[in-house]
Amino acid sequence: MAPYTDRTRRWQDLTAPELARQVGPDSVAVMVLGAIEQHGEHLPLSTDLDIGEGLLDAALSYLEDDAPLWVLPPLAIGASPEHTSFAGTLSLPPEVAIATIEAIGDSLARAGVRRLVLLNGHGGNNAVMAIAALTLRRRWGMLVVKYHYVRSAPPSEWLPADEMRHGLHGGALETALMLHLAPHKVHRDRLGHPASCGEAMAAQGMRLGPEGEAAFAWLAEDLHPDGVVGNASLATPALGERLVAHYASRLASVLDVPRHMTIDAFQARPDE
Repeated sequence: MAPYTDRTRRWQDLTAPELARQVGPDSVAVMVLGAIEQHGEHLPLSTDLDIGEGLLDAALSYLEDDAPLWVLPPLAIGASPEHTSFAGTLSLPPEVAIATIEAIGDSLARAGVRRLVLLNGHGGNNAVMAIAALTLRRRWGMLVVKYHYVRSAPPSEWLPADEMRHGLHGGALETALMLHLAPHKVHRDRLGHPASCGEAMAAQGMRLGPEGEAAFAWLAEDLHPDGVVGNASLATPALGERLVAHYASRLASVLDVPRHMTIDAFQARPDE
């Protein structure tokens, strides 16, 4: 995966006086929420982190050079209790993940930053992200944007609808992204299509499933004994390249919005 571009303002690369001088009322901080967890035999433990950082890096090329954006160090380890039955998974207890995000937000507020974008690469972080964001809103009046890239659906013809619905962990989407962002980490000889309990339930006409309008709490082994689902064999580097461009362009538009919003009213400024 390529390193951040020279145009990126990485929070940790500045001295304290430099940062104090450059942070302003329009400053926006962005932090990747990743995970270190199992993704079957074909993808590395770093998949969610690699995808989050890769999409952010790609999105930065869409922004103006003078955009008041500060890239924070990623939160590499997230809340992954659903994957702890498998070797290699590192997981923070949800309350610790929440407290960590809140503590980082507290530090930003003390530095004068009241706009934060959380770029989430792992579905298990969604709940802790939402709780922490609301706390920071109440505590500091901070604008916290919660962005999970998979919610920006790609064109329907790129992947079958069933794969988008059921290939939620280690499937074609994540595998294609990794084939473009970190191809050296993908074991191409191990791509497969494990049977999914979600697919089986849908085939029986059930409205209940691991995701969707009526979802049940699940452990990764509930989906499949190997902890992955989806048809990874559909993934190609070319598809990954298209997906990265798709998600990066949408992320860039999200990153550019907070500086144009009034903090107290959550609305566009009339002069913008």
